[in-house]
Amino acid sequence: QVQLVESGGGLVQAGGSLRLSCAASGRTFSRYAMGWFRQAPGKEREFVAAIRWTGVNTYYADSVKGRFTISRDNAKNTVELRMSSLKPEDTAVYYCAVGRKEYYTGSIYNQADEYDYWGQGTQVTVSS
Repeated sequence: QVQLVESGGGLVQAGGSLRLSCAASGRTFSRYAMGWFRQAPGKEREFVAAIRWTGVNTYYADSVKGRFTISRDNAKNTVELRMSSLKPEDTAVYYCAVGRKEYYTGSIYNQADEYDYWGQGTQVTVSS
């Protein structure tokens, strides 16, 4: 059974930083892309960042590019999202997700349908 557990959320002032972590189990984690999505109150879930199974290629939403960094440690089955220069509009519940396809080398990483397991989410609140 695949399980994803996020941690690291919290309350931070605008301009501050947070590091989210996602621990994965139940699948050969290293074979799958990993992604981060977020959902703010009253809004749809949106793509934040993704990393290919190799760990070499990363993808970001325009709204976070240059401020967020995604990385993974396949030996530890973890994926991290380092967030800096946080803005109030970054406030949301952040979810990590595991890609649906093994050894995926396509170019679509920003669609929720490309992921089949999700964590429970961690709240990030950025105060102005």
